[in-house]
Amino acid sequence: MHEKLLKTVTNLGSPKVLVVGDFMLDTYIYGHALRISPEAPVPVLKVANTEYTCGGAGSVAADLAALGATALCVGVIGDDQNGKTLIDRLTEDGVDVTGLLPVPDRPTITKQRLIGLAQHRHRQQLMRIDQESDAPLSNKQYEKILRAFQDKLQQADIVCLQDYDKGLLRLDICRKMIELARSQDKKVLVDPCLSSDYSKYARATLITPNRQETFVNVGFEIKTADDAAGAAEKLLKTLMLEAVVITLDKEGAYLKTKKTSELIPTRPRNVYDVTGAGDMVLATLAISLAADCDYKTAVQLSNITSGIEVEKFGAATVTIEEIINEIAGKSDKLRSSDSLIRRLAERRSQNATIVFTNGCFDVLHSGHIELLKFCKSQGDIVVVGLNSDSSVKTIKGPDRPVNNQYDRAAVLAALGTVDYITFFEEPDPLNLIKKVKPDVIVKGRDWAGKTVIGADFVKSYGGKVVLAPLVDGKSSTATIQRIKALGRHSPKPNKIKSVEGETSNG
Repeated sequence: MHEKLLKTVTNLGSPKVLVVGDFMLDTYIYGHALRISPEAPVPVLKVANTEYTCGGAGSVAADLAALGATALCVGVIGDDQNGKTLIDRLTEDGVDVTGLLPVPDRPTITKQRLIGLAQHRHRQQLMRIDQESDAPLSNKQYEKILRAFQDKLQQADIVCLQDYDKGLLRLDICRKMIELARSQDKKVLVDPCLSSDYSKYARATLITPNRQETFVNVGFEIKTADDAAGAAEKLLKTLMLEAVVITLDKEGAYLKTKKTSELIPTRPRNVYDVTGAGDMVLATLAISLAADCDYKTAVQLSNITSGIEVEKFGAATVTIEEIINEIAGKSDKLRSSDSLIRRLAERRSQNATIVFTNGCFDVLHSGHIELLKFCKSQGDIVVVGLNSDSSVKTIKGPDRPVNNQYDRAAVLAALGTVDYITFFEEPDPLNLIKKVKPDVIVKGRDWAGKTVIGADFVKSYGGKVVLAPLVDGKSSTATIQRIKALGRHSPKPNKIKSVEGETSNG
């Protein structure tokens, strides 16, 4: 199973996902709760900082962007400062916001959370203040929304409807969107609102209610897998869907299709905050199904991403690197450069020696293994700077790499000699080396007499460059050429005619 999940997550690509629904701004006001007010028995919050993140359908869009998809947004915001802030945050994430329509006299849906910092560290939500309107839009505004939807639908590979029942996805609009999308053979995934009537979602592709939403709709509690099976069967038939995914918290998710009825478990988590978990499920299912993933694998991936998300505070995004680490059982090896720098600072405070090497590591061979063993002998922490796919193409040509960057990273992460891996986009690792500031740079002995990139920088603060012994005749290029040669010279298989009652092995 792990191999299939790794293969899937490393080949999700960059689909265009149309996200329609209730876009929100989440505001987190952090402060130190040091005393009780003399005016009333309530804590006094001394504000330390304020953060803004995307909520609701905006959270789905941000999640998709973090997973590598292009999110196309359709919805409404207020003509106010919170709306401008939400647009800025989505734009920073690379989201297409041209389908978000400012509406006068209607506030941007904003959820303001007051967070107390006990002992300056532990975060505890004290109160949430909501600013919103759930009144219907005008007919002209709904017409604009439908036009925006039709425009973005032409570009999209798949559609997500994120419904918080705030007035946008009323019955006729929701049905029209589903009809338009299905007429173009595009899947429609729905994260429904809390309602006893789901008729507006009829003929969508998939629906993802949680335990409570399912209970309200079907009329009985979801306590067991059998309960979930019964509820999923009812939703599948009543709404004429292809699939139902009922999310069941720590138990995982129940998947129901015409061919499958199965509880897909997840591993237990230390849950910090469930905010945004449903958004993450919807985003993961969308990008997975857009990549022609089967339903079961898509749900398995959504279990993983939502599990990672609930271990974070607030509505947080999840990266491909985090998913790979989770699947491979390597919780912290593959990191972004910023995350890596923070971790290395911790290790330096413990007097660890940081060793750096870099390369494409396209087709791993014994030469690579010996190089990494040598790296480990030179210090405590081995960091591998891994050329991204675009970087490899620049260096090696359009036919390389053979294995994509996440596959290459997954193989390296399985090695005990490697502590951390991070990608770099440039043809050479100089900028990454300046960030990492290693104590030792290791290159192969074939660099003898040449200028090692980053050598002058490392030596400027007392670091050094060490050349590792080579394994004769071992290189990725040579290995790939031998494989190609074998393919050219291998004899063609004999064609065996199929005879009635016999099996052909051609």
